[in-house]
Amino acid sequence: MQTEYKRTKTTVSYIHYHFVFCPRYRRKIFNIPGLEQRFREMVREECARRRIELLAVHGDVDHAYVEVRVLPETSVHDAVKYIKSATSALRHEFARLSAMPSLWTRCYFVSTEESLNPEVIRTYVESQKTRP
Repeated sequence: MQTEYKRTKTTVSYIHYHFVFCPRYRRKIFNIPGLEQRFREMVREECARRRIELLAVHGDVDHAYVEVRVLPETSVHDAVKYIKSATSALRHEFARLSAMPSLWTRCYFVSTEESLNPEVIRTYVESQKTRP
């Protein structure tokens, strides 16, 4: 497999992130009919707007998984912030979420590995249950 580098006027890069983040209070928001589809649409729109290449996105009951490639000027924190901020509008579109003051926790997992072991994701998600 040949790596496709992103090129700009001054840089050549290959920055590939895997993000996992959870809804506040570990609510099982992705069980709400239509929410995952809308979540995917919002992530696609935000990534296109921010020049972030979206590779994968899905929700799994109580956590979201997003895989992206970015340019060097986009930090890890900014990429996650853009996605969480854009999708927080789900609170206004789905009545069951409207009472939540915020949709996502401040925490997230990030990996730069090409292949992410599902056990690593499970460990992160399970560790969220023990947080105060």
